[in-house]
Amino acid sequence: MMSIRHLRSWILLLFLICTAVLNFSLSDPDSHLVRKKFLMKQKVRRMFYHAYDNYMKYAFPHDELKPLTKTFTDSLSELGNLRLEHLPQNYNGSALTLIESLSSLVILGNNTEFVRAVLWLSENLTFDVDARVNLFECNIRVLGGLVSAHMLATDSRNRFSQGTYKNQLLILAEDLGRRFLPAFSTPTGLPYAWINLKYGVMENETTETSTSGSGSLILEMGALSRLTGDPQYEAAALRALRKLWSLRSSLNLLGTTLDVVTGKWIEYSSGIGAGVDSFYEYLAKAYILFGKDEYWRLFQSAYVAVQKHFRHGPWYHEADMRTGHATYWQLTSLQAFWPGLQVLVGDVAAANSSHREFFKVWKKFGVLPERYLLDHQILHPTEKYYPLRPELVESTFYLYQATKDPWYLEVGESIANSLNLYTKVNGGFASVRDVSTMVLEDHQHSFFLAETCKYLYLLYDDSFLLDQNYIFTTEGHPLPVLAAWHDRLPEVYTSNYTFLQRSNLVRRTSAMSMQICPAITVSTNNNKKGDQKRESLCHVADARSDHRCLSDEDCGVDATSCRRRSCSIAGYCGLWLFV
Repeated sequence: MMSIRHLRSWILLLFLICTAVLNFSLSDPDSHLVRKKFLMKQKVRRMFYHAYDNYMKYAFPHDELKPLTKTFTDSLSELGNLRLEHLPQNYNGSALTLIESLSSLVILGNNTEFVRAVLWLSENLTFDVDARVNLFECNIRVLGGLVSAHMLATDSRNRFSQGTYKNQLLILAEDLGRRFLPAFSTPTGLPYAWINLKYGVMENETTETSTSGSGSLILEMGALSRLTGDPQYEAAALRALRKLWSLRSSLNLLGTTLDVVTGKWIEYSSGIGAGVDSFYEYLAKAYILFGKDEYWRLFQSAYVAVQKHFRHGPWYHEADMRTGHATYWQLTSLQAFWPGLQVLVGDVAAANSSHREFFKVWKKFGVLPERYLLDHQILHPTEKYYPLRPELVESTFYLYQATKDPWYLEVGESIANSLNLYTKVNGGFASVRDVSTMVLEDHQHSFFLAETCKYLYLLYDDSFLLDQNYIFTTEGHPLPVLAAWHDRLPEVYTSNYTFLQRSNLVRRTSAMSMQICPAITVSTNNNKKGDQKRESLCHVADARSDHRCLSDEDCGVDATSCRRRSCSIAGYCGLWLFV
């Protein structure tokens, strides 16, 4: 038996060891951060494969998984089809979730499964099917998934053995793109919202479309044109985008829905949520991907209008496009993408402010409800669901990339824990039908694998981004930023690494950080010390209802010159002069 003296010695030794470990952890916070990232990366990896493996087991090659019953749904023709009208009779799916998972497999490092999936699609996928689909949804999910995966399959990493991959995904993408083109044969150039993949535009097809549906096609169709050398895809998308912008109000605002034949607006209320969201997103991202100044000019005008007429503190309400008067005071889950877009163009402070409010609502319910009435601080009476949407984690990822604030890692952990607690079931991950009761719905949307899991994983492991700049489409599919696609491309987008100067701090940044906060040179006649570096493309002030400021924080940075503005004693914002 151990003596009392020996026992005390062992206790003392154990105490000293624990103290040393604790002191090491406290003195080396980086090691704690590395461990947290590693553990969270593994947790998210398990989440992805729980969703993916169950899809492959119970639903493939159909479109999406029904995780509660472990069956499937051929849902491509149902996306955006709220009334479930004109559903096909002999459509058996297009492996939608597999297509959506391709780039996620690459980001997770599973090249073996990626190759297997590409070869299966090459041999089995066809779009010669009698199915009426939503042009926007099919574009961002299927065409975007194929174009992105093609570019990943042909990059320098040689994922395929020599001669195995022969541009099969690009051939499929071009076939799909050709089937889209009849939708653009309208007097306005705005595309029909619906197209039959086999027969084109159906007789008596609805002429109503959304701003997002007609103005968010340029990334995928533009990339298809650049890859194939056929300009007609990009030309069709660009014509629609230009026409849509020409229909804006005198306030530079656009409504939610309009008629593709007459160009007349149907719904004048607008915001940054459903029906409009990706229109703003694609203006900024098209500028980065294709380098056309036209996209940036449009985005600046549109962004200033949003800040002036929609923003109320950290929130964004909806307003009449003609008058700017508020119409609906509500949070919609799709709005949560906005902070990520603001980070992409450098408006980090405003992004952080809105993101924190979205996360407060997430914590209140455990997930983010589809609609939350801000003026009454209650759930919308009918839209109480959460379909595994990615927007909040997407913005969390962008904000962490820009700031490296470990708080965003904790946000990601909270989101992952909520998803595992409330939505994980034996057969995958299920949507939430009612966030007040957490009753589940039998549907695992393909974007859960394309976006939600992907952005969560990138939050903790961004190694995919270290050697190449990417633009992520609104469905989370990465498209590399290539100098060959630009008339002129800022050097910051093409170099692999850069050093950014912040006061006396020099730090190395990843390619994604460079993309978010490109270091640009601002010249001014008042600058006696030479050019100044700014880590921003554009900051815009929070325009108060009376157009007056209370502090410098209200003024931001001038949208055209990127010069900092300050609040005068009289309460007006003015340009700050370099000294």
